[in-house]
Amino acid sequence: MPDQTSHKPPGDGLRADARENRAKILRAAREAFAAQGVDVPVAAVARRAGVGVATLYRRFPTRASLVTEAFAEELSHCVSVLDDGLADPDPWRGFWTVIEKVCLLQAADRGFTQAFLKEFPDQTDFTLERTRAEERLALLVQRAKEAGGLRQDFEPGDITLLLLANGGVTVGSGEEAATASRRLVAYLLQSFRAEATAPLPPPAPLGLDRIPA
Repeated sequence: MPDQTSHKPPGDGLRADARENRAKILRAAREAFAAQGVDVPVAAVARRAGVGVATLYRRFPTRASLVTEAFAEELSHCVSVLDDGLADPDPWRGFWTVIEKVCLLQAADRGFTQAFLKEFPDQTDFTLERTRAEERLALLVQRAKEAGGLRQDFEPGDITLLLLANGGVTVGSGEEAATASRRLVAYLLQSFRAEATAPLPPPAPLGLDRIPA
């Protein structure tokens, strides 16, 4: 007989007060990670949630488990952005849209960007998704080039350069981070067009793991 418990959602079977505490912890973690990054002290997350540190650790025994649960929805959204870009019948538009959305996500949520790029020894979800993201981005680049929209000397590593630049701009822009990100990305995307044919220096072999977390 199939195991009827294997597909229960996280938190299923908990008492009402335990479910409420779990929800409060996740909400507080998202807020704290977005504002201060994923290395914010666990005790600070517990205080924000209004629970004890012991209660937090009962629900989430490691920082990695807390980060993964806190950003599960964002991770799913990031993957869907890449899939939608690849599904766009216009490869250049798909590439352009993905770059815009990913950079806005980076500007809006410092915690998610750090979580997506950070290595957790006991949690492989983000590492696997980063690898898949790099594969999808490389395919987006290839399709946009073949369609004639993207300059031929553009390399997948150039996306890392873009994200490094975007991260630097948004960290120093405060409340104007999204506006600064849109402006920077618009400038760069225009320079990525095939019509911009002035030669560039050789590309740097950069992967997503080179972005500071």
